[in-house]
Amino acid sequence: MPELPDLQVFAKNLAKHFAGKKLEHVKVVNGAKLKDSQAALKKSLEGSKLSTVYRSGKELRFEFDNDEILGLHLMLNGELKLFDSKNDHRNTIVELLFSNNKGFAVTDWQGLANVKLNPIDKEGVDALEVDLKYLEEMLQTRTVIKTLLMDQKKIRGIGNAYADEILYEAGISPFSKSNKIPRAKVKELAKAIRSVLHHAEKQILKKDPDLISGEVRDFLVIHNAKKKESPSGSAILTKMAGGRKTYYTNEQELYE
Repeated sequence: MPELPDLQVFAKNLAKHFAGKKLEHVKVVNGAKLKDSQAALKKSLEGSKLSTVYRSGKELRFEFDNDEILGLHLMLNGELKLFDSKNDHRNTIVELLFSNNKGFAVTDWQGLANVKLNPIDKEGVDALEVDLKYLEEMLQTRTVIKTLLMDQKKIRGIGNAYADEILYEAGISPFSKSNKIPRAKVKELAKAIRSVLHHAEKQILKKDPDLISGEVRDFLVIHNAKKKESPSGSAILTKMAGGRKTYYTNEQELYE
């Protein structure tokens, strides 16, 4: 599943292709999981210009000049595919064709990717807007810190891979109890959230500047199956936690 840095890149590249272009046609190919009908999408969006594309949490937002917004969550296997004039991509959920005779399709072989008109952001703060005060308040619980970082009702945008990267950067074991982490380490965690996510976006753009789908992860220093040691030479360990594979090292302090 694409995480925050991937979606940041997708948004920038989709805006390059389509911002300022009028949406000529929207078609629902597989609406089994959609709450909005094709008629509703056509009425709200067709004939309007796409103003901008941005990310909110783990979702993309397509904002039009009539103040309508189309939200997109790619779920686990959703992808975005460009096309010229006619969409021939398999497993299409929705396709959008713009005035430059180019478009994009939302595809998903599982049929779970979801688009929604005028979505309302869930409670919680976007990961790139988390500050020290909010983080200190949020950590007043015995919840395991990695679980808390991935709770989209608390912090929107962080998934499994980047939770591991952030906690390694901050020097905190992913199995630490949140309310046992000292304030000095909470400050490091707040800093690590921003630095890791911004660095990742830069690395993705460097490796694949035109990316609009998939994941680029080979630059990750801890959550990386191809690496056996951390940058400082400590063995990278793995453990299943909450149904997810967690990557960490013994360099990270455990607070219990």
